[in-house]
Amino acid sequence: MTTPEPQSQNTPLSDTKLVEDRSKLSKMYQHYVEMKDKYPHALLLYRVGDFFETFFQDAVTVSRELELVLTSKHGGDVGRVAMTGVPHHAWERYTTMLVEKGYAVVICDQVEDASEAVGLVKREVTRILTPGTLLEEGMLKASRNNYLAAVVIAVNHWGLAYADISTGEFLTTQGSDLEHLTQELMRLQPSEVLFPTNAPNLGTLLRPGETSPSLPQCLPPTFCYSLRSQLPFSQAEARSKILQKFKLRSLEGIGCEHLPLAVRAAGGLLEYLEDTQKQNPVSLQLLRTYTLTDYLIVDHQTRRNLEITQTVRDGTFHGSLLWALNRTSTAMGSRALRRWLLQPLLDIKGIKARQDSIQELVENTPLRQDLRTLLRKIYDLERLAGRAGSGRANARDLVALADSISLLPELANIAAEGRSPFLKALQKVPPVLEELAKKIQLHIVESPPNHLKEGGLIRPGINPLLDERKATVEADQQWIATLEVDERARTSIPNLKVGFNKTFGYYISISRSKSDQVPENYIRKQTLTNEERYITPELKEREARILTARDDLNQLEYEIFAALRDEVAEHADTIRNISRAVAAADVLCGLAELAVHQGYCRPEMVEGREVEVIDGRHPVVEQSLPSGFFVPNSTWLGGKNYGGMNHEGTKEAKEEEKRRGKEGKKDTSYPDLVILTGPNASGKSCYLRQVGLIQLMAQIGSFVPAMSARLGVCDRIFTRVGAVDDLATGQSTFMVEMNETANILNHATAKSLVLLDEIGRGTATFDGLSIAWAVAEYLAVEIKARTIFATHYHELNELASIINNVANYQVTVKELPDQIIFLHQVQPGGADKSYGIEAGRLAGLPAVVIQRAKQVMGQIEKHSKIAMGLQNLQ
Repeated sequence: MTTPEPQSQNTPLSDTKLVEDRSKLSKMYQHYVEMKDKYPHALLLYRVGDFFETFFQDAVTVSRELELVLTSKHGGDVGRVAMTGVPHHAWERYTTMLVEKGYAVVICDQVEDASEAVGLVKREVTRILTPGTLLEEGMLKASRNNYLAAVVIAVNHWGLAYADISTGEFLTTQGSDLEHLTQELMRLQPSEVLFPTNAPNLGTLLRPGETSPSLPQCLPPTFCYSLRSQLPFSQAEARSKILQKFKLRSLEGIGCEHLPLAVRAAGGLLEYLEDTQKQNPVSLQLLRTYTLTDYLIVDHQTRRNLEITQTVRDGTFHGSLLWALNRTSTAMGSRALRRWLLQPLLDIKGIKARQDSIQELVENTPLRQDLRTLLRKIYDLERLAGRAGSGRANARDLVALADSISLLPELANIAAEGRSPFLKALQKVPPVLEELAKKIQLHIVESPPNHLKEGGLIRPGINPLLDERKATVEADQQWIATLEVDERARTSIPNLKVGFNKTFGYYISISRSKSDQVPENYIRKQTLTNEERYITPELKEREARILTARDDLNQLEYEIFAALRDEVAEHADTIRNISRAVAAADVLCGLAELAVHQGYCRPEMVEGREVEVIDGRHPVVEQSLPSGFFVPNSTWLGGKNYGGMNHEGTKEAKEEEKRRGKEGKKDTSYPDLVILTGPNASGKSCYLRQVGLIQLMAQIGSFVPAMSARLGVCDRIFTRVGAVDDLATGQSTFMVEMNETANILNHATAKSLVLLDEIGRGTATFDGLSIAWAVAEYLAVEIKARTIFATHYHELNELASIINNVANYQVTVKELPDQIIFLHQVQPGGADKSYGIEAGRLAGLPAVVIQRAKQVMGQIEKHSKIAMGLQNLQ
């Protein structure tokens, strides 16, 4: 261990290790260091007057991360210590920035009035903020959940629990494949992950990208990890914590009695919340258990390639599927839609229930519009209930809650016109909530202040003692208000004034030139350059009475408010239950609105393997283009008894495909695997994503962008569209591609939908073509997954003549003497050209380069042995 270098006399002290004798610190700094010892891995913000200040190394860190000036303060006999401060009224903004950067922040606030303190002002830790434990509105994104997760791993088995303390959601599951754990964490995108370890640095919060030997490889490095003790994650401790929290006798009722790892993860998460939220215990809903097999599995790579929640290019929301589909009116609905997209359903009954609701809302325009109009007025009930349940709601939160609840009866009356179970869930508003809303509106003023302990919260007539104290204060204030006029008349001093400041209280100000006219009962308080300040015994008495009465008044108002907030907290679960119904109805109204304006159809969901989409469209690209510019394309996959219908795009083939679409033929004979060829920029990748997005949208219950669709339920969707170098792990584009392809081949089933683009292009031509051929053959023959295989290797068209369940399709172009025109139409038949040189010309390669490329290509085609090799394969 290295010894710290001696501190320079001119350099502020920034390392507490250099303070060998803490008695040399001033009293305040001694207390600060004591508090810091309790939270060595967090940034400690310490209230000093009107600022929250950080000292020593924390000051250096905060200064660097927030780009604030690093200054210093006198710290006692040790000299000056490093200091960075932020205004106390802006602490939320600054701490949000720190938490977003992956830091834990401890708030040590003053808990007594500095004017009444004897010696050092009393301070206590009032908040511990970590990425997964935020509640304040300004610290959270309204459109997405803020999850805290906990993970337990035992050999190759795992348990996972996660909660959003702002909404009260609390779920747990377990599994036996570590890859599934990785994918579930990537789906959740938790802000913080708890992991039990025996490492000595317990309590450490690892920021994204920071590594630790304590973390297994299956945990993605993109998240914040809090290293915790093993004890709270033990079976006995965790089980006891859950039973105690929810006042249960058994775990059978919540479905996890026989899920030991899930129980351990959930119990450890509860212990962490108790540890970090001591001042205000968190209100959570009853723990629920779920299994991964309940939902369509969409792995992280597929979510990325399909751009479900953000774009691949720059990670923005605009341009994602969620952006294209989101027509919700509430924050609750926006979060629910995101959850639906990340957990599509497998149960056809559940899918059809959502479809029925959308159908009803599409057909009943007045019902849909009335619901959406009212939904826009409803605030975020889930998070308002969460803040009330944890004792952190302010008066404006309760007013917003009451205003929203008071709209629910009207919402119920509108929903009563509907037949859907989702609308029926809105038709019964618990009477206790209506009474609660009325009570809040009766007690709290219409526009209350932000601060809770400065008065002005409670309406008159609520509490007789409060009204009495208000009357006393108002009478004394009125006396002081008339004092200036009365004293001017009594003393004949026209410029006499009555003033107030925090230091001296109330005073009478008289210019020094008139000081000889001061009455005998005036007592000099202060002498300034141009004036003298006085008090009178009666003024001092009134002042003491006003200040005391005001403090008592403000305290009584706060107590009345706190009791009301506690009453709201008792009904937090009831509010959350109705908020879930509101959120679901909001999502369905939004999807119905989208279906009407974008011309979506209701897909027929079947038990088979069909993917039959007539004139399908990409839901995002279509909205990004002018109306009518998008070229629709049809898709046929996964039928039975396919006999190799591959007529090279003949007129008869096109008529046959149209006939199939119009008749909606049930006894389908579609291929399992389509080889899709065509030039660059012709729309192959867009078509692949389009098919995947239509399938995913159908399995969340949404209508889809097509003329008609008949779809079998998928168990998984796999995509491999484009790849980038993974420099962090030293993997090239080709290795990333091979890893993703291996994952697909090892996990796909006959019920999966596989969308592959340009497999094998990252290596030599012969190698790449060989890999592409083998992969396509394996998918068609061994797995029989429904697959679209886009490629520039038009040699793969030969597969259709060898394997019965393979067909060739192409993205067509129109060839002119000096150029090609992309038609963006997918039709039967395989392309025999890649048009790569033409793409180079369009990109602006010099003409001499284009001409030379054509010469070289002619020579390669003349002497290529690939064709001969393919003939031998047949």
